[in-house]
Amino acid sequence: MPETAASAPKAEPFRASIMQIEPQWIDYNGHLNMAYYNVMFDRAIDQLWAELGIGPTYMKERGGSTFTAECHVRYLREIHLGDPVQILVWLLEADNKRLHTFEEMRHATEGWLSATSENISLHMDMSSRKVAPFPPDISERIAAVTKAHSAVSRPEGIGRNVAMPSKR
Repeated sequence: MPETAASAPKAEPFRASIMQIEPQWIDYNGHLNMAYYNVMFDRAIDQLWAELGIGPTYMKERGGSTFTAECHVRYLREIHLGDPVQILVWLLEADNKRLHTFEEMRHATEGWLSATSENISLHMDMSSRKVAPFPPDISERIAAVTKAHSAVSRPEGIGRNVAMPSKR
């Protein structure tokens, strides 16, 4: 049973709750410090994981959780104190032990793109702290969301590498 009331997955990215920038997250450049982009992306993922039934209750009751194995963040436009933020999450792919997600951080009222984060998460058996398959009921939910999200056009930036610009 998902940790929150969930209906059939929609053919649209998951929309996390609108979040506010906290004053202590602003750095000496007057914008959101890079570390806190990850905090906000992680909070959005926590909301999606709860919908999938793999949040804190799952860890407590069933002994499973997820660990981030890889993360690639792109900082595209500054976010400042007072800017409301909403994160959209696409569950791009999944297998029996891994989840591939892509997230966009957008200004919640103006809609412009501030940052993206692409991640691979691993399902963990917390008693052994080793990668383990998802239980069948969780796998079914993940497959349904992945299928629904595959019906949505893919955002720009998926699969980008970190590299210096080509000199051609």
